[in-house]
Amino acid sequence: MNTIKPNMIKNEIEAEELKNYIGKNVTLHGSIYKIRKMSGFSFVLLRTKRSVVQCIYSEEFSTFALEELMEESTVKIEAKVVLEERSRVGYELHLLSIEVLSKPFEESPVVIHNKRVEASIDTLLNYRPITLRNERERAIFKLQEGIAMGFRKFLSEQKFTEIHSPKIVQMGAEGGANIFSLNYFGKEAYLAQSPQFYKQMMVGVFERVYEIAPVFRAEKHDTSRHLNEYTSVDFEMGYIESFEEIMQMETSMLQATLHFLMNNYQNELSLLNITIPVIKEIPSIKFIEAKELVAKEYNRTIRDMTDFEPEEEKLLCEIIERTTGSEFVFVTHYPSSKRPFYAMDDPENKKETLSFDLLFRGLEITTGGQRIHTYEEQVEKLKKRGMNVEDFQSYLMMHRYGMPPHGGLGLGLERFTSKLCNYINVRYATLFPRDINRLLP
Repeated sequence: MNTIKPNMIKNEIEAEELKNYIGKNVTLHGSIYKIRKMSGFSFVLLRTKRSVVQCIYSEEFSTFALEELMEESTVKIEAKVVLEERSRVGYELHLLSIEVLSKPFEESPVVIHNKRVEASIDTLLNYRPITLRNERERAIFKLQEGIAMGFRKFLSEQKFTEIHSPKIVQMGAEGGANIFSLNYFGKEAYLAQSPQFYKQMMVGVFERVYEIAPVFRAEKHDTSRHLNEYTSVDFEMGYIESFEEIMQMETSMLQATLHFLMNNYQNELSLLNITIPVIKEIPSIKFIEAKELVAKEYNRTIRDMTDFEPEEEKLLCEIIERTTGSEFVFVTHYPSSKRPFYAMDDPENKKETLSFDLLFRGLEITTGGQRIHTYEEQVEKLKKRGMNVEDFQSYLMMHRYGMPPHGGLGLGLERFTSKLCNYINVRYATLFPRDINRLLP
């Protein structure tokens, strides 16, 4: 009987460590990204898990025929790391021997080894398992990993507990018709629109909680900013004195995360030509004041007094950046009629809520605010909206048995990534997008 022991795990050399092995032979594995034949030698680009490594093939030191290699073949190579001051990385790899692990069955339908994949967004997404092999395309999602890792690191340091809430639920947290239903063993159930109810409940357990997980919205939008499944970065915190504490926490989280990217993801930032925004502080403006400011600055008529139009978000961000230098802006005190039933109304103006959105480069990336924490107030608001209190007994259990003042937010990971990369469509920053037209691949 064989047993697997921890010390049997292979310690493989990473491409980023090769500079430490100059003068030595190394073994690497990866895929043949591109072959460029020159006079008397050839460049063989090896795509490893994070980097594309340039290798040199020459009959002078290579013990195999170049014809054995095909682009997108997976291989294991033995190479010598040779000092080369003219190289951007300070060395080059001389290919000594190679083991071909697999070859492609047919030629790729998309050229992926150029700097960019020159294709429409539909082609890019239709062939996603292939186009993601492009060095630039995959860098987007390595960077997205870094964003999530930065959030986790910061929230952990701030004593938040990571939770994992159910995605099959009995009712939607946001209400409305934008909810996917499913047959749950003969009962009607839904895919979670957000972890809202559960993260509030867990504030009564851990005080500070967060979750990074998918949420589902059955919205029939077909726009550059909407998805039907996206990754939400949620946190909820208790014992707050003001909803502004949540805004302060998000500001610090973004500062820490962008600093984390600068320190750990320079390769991806360089590949994607990203300029990291500098956050000293994030200005805030009340919703009604923001609407009036945009109307005045651009001579626009206000058509909806309950929400922002996408164009208004863009124009507001232009004003804020021009006047303050900030690419972020908090918009606060949204109308109560536009916010969910659990949003706390402003005691000084019941028509407004103690809530906010965070806009970044013209797009809303976060919604948050203070929640109702007393049983009486929550029941009163449910009744005022004509909602059946009996339907919410599971949710109201936490209020019935005592909850601290609390609040939180949800940030769209794909939206934030797309704006950081300056993309006009959130799908570019979504691994396998799900929208009203797309269920594959």
